[in-house]
Amino acid sequence: MASLRPADRLLDAATRLFTLHGIRAVGIDQVIAAAGVAKSSLYQAFGSKEALVVAYLERQDAADRAAYRAAVTGVRGGVERVLTSFDLAISGAARRSYRGCLYLNAATEFPEADHPVAEAVEAHRAWVRARWSEALGAPDPELVARIQVLYDGGIAGVKCARSTAPIVLARAMAAELLAAHTPENASR
Repeated sequence: MASLRPADRLLDAATRLFTLHGIRAVGIDQVIAAAGVAKSSLYQAFGSKEALVVAYLERQDAADRAAYRAAVTGVRGGVERVLTSFDLAISGAARRSYRGCLYLNAATEFPEADHPVAEAVEAHRAWVRARWSEALGAPDPELVARIQVLYDGGIAGVKCARSTAPIVLARAMAAELLAAHTPENASR
């Protein structure tokens, strides 16, 4: 870890701590200590804890986008592309110790819509909805909204149940919904 730039060390430490304990519960001194950097490094690299939180969310967003693109490579059907999001959530749940969705967690901690953290969360969610809409050939926005509700509920359920069962059920419900509303899967 010593070979990483201080900004990267801070982001790595913040990611571990925010994921385990929540954003507001983690003090900046904890992040600095875990990163093994001077306090001035935080302010030079990010300017504030708030900016560090936004950087953490944007970094995870970039990783999630890359994981989704890799997972849908070669996947032809739009429904299957949408369901890939559920599959990624299922496979990541245990790895994340059933902590739920880091974006939903952040939104809970920063509920003000115009807060930079809430804006970073919404940017990720808008990207996800755009990918679903694109995969399905720009369907009725209500269909995408229903898929979002199933996805959010499944991920929230993972956190409460400490099990993948809720997101697995949400995936099955999304598959049924999509089969009923998309011609390509009418026979599925």
